[in-house]
Amino acid sequence: MSGITEVFQKKGVKRVIIFGLIVLLLFSVKSMINLILLTFIFTFLMDQLVEFVAKRVRLKRVLLVMLMYSLIVGLLVLGLVKYLPIITVEVSQLIKRITTFYTQPHESVLINYIVSFISTNQIATYLENGLSFLLKSFTDISKISVQVLIALVLSLFFLLEKPRLKEFTAKFKDSKIAPFYYEIEFFGKKFTRTFGKVIEAQFIIAIINGALSVIAMIVLGFPQIFGLAIVVFFLGLIPVAGVIISLIPLCLVAYTIGGFIKVIYVVIAIAIIHAIEAYFLNPKLMSSKTDLPVFYTFVVLIFSQNFFGVWGLIIGIPVFVFLLDVLEVTNKEEII
Repeated sequence: MSGITEVFQKKGVKRVIIFGLIVLLLFSVKSMINLILLTFIFTFLMDQLVEFVAKRVRLKRVLLVMLMYSLIVGLLVLGLVKYLPIITVEVSQLIKRITTFYTQPHESVLINYIVSFISTNQIATYLENGLSFLLKSFTDISKISVQVLIALVLSLFFLLEKPRLKEFTAKFKDSKIAPFYYEIEFFGKKFTRTFGKVIEAQFIIAIINGALSVIAMIVLGFPQIFGLAIVVFFLGLIPVAGVIISLIPLCLVAYTIGGFIKVIYVVIAIAIIHAIEAYFLNPKLMSSKTDLPVFYTFVVLIFSQNFFGVWGLIIGIPVFVFLLDVLEVTNKEEII
């Protein structure tokens, strides 16, 4: 009996047990996982934004937080009122255009081969799930809006009371659940350092890629710019594979409006954007810790998509990097 007790008192064993309990707890509240993820993402991104602005603008933290959230809410309301109807129509037209192209027969042997290749590989599943998720999100905007609103409110309260929350949470160090607190603190720091930083980098990269893609689409005379911009942005949140997958809807639309010449232009434009991401954005925003081999990246995306759906494509790589950091597989350098 004493031997078993000694085993459970070992730090590594306790850490594994507590990690398992955390996973079990998250699984038990899986119906709220959207709200949990949105709250964490909003809190982390807004906290980073507030810290960035606070270093350059001399304002009290509370006032700065209120101003930043007022700006974000104002932009969201403007987007919902002015641009949501346009984006909804354009996304629907875009999905209809892609579906029509995908289902009808083509005279070109090359086009038929490409369609066959897409349909027999995991790429088709990614694209189908992504487009379905977008359409469902825009058609069921009330539910999404409520979740976003609650997440924003929770993140606002967290940032407003961040110093007080730290002080209150520190009291658990001397409580009867201190062993749990120290392990949860360990995982929390690791999670914030890896998952949070990778998500932040993915958002910045997606925004820049989306802006560059919109410029390219305007130059090439694409229709449904708003709808395509939303699709490219969300696909841009998928590390590495997002840029490649975004080629599919862009090339399909390009072929319908201008044939193979337009497709070649799109491929060249996306290749330039991908080069900018690979050689300029990733080295600046990510450390070697997230420099995974492409094979690992696609394997993680395939499994995470099968287990977690669309969310898996976005959080699969950050979660995998977090697990690598916990297992100390990667180096000790922090993500910049």
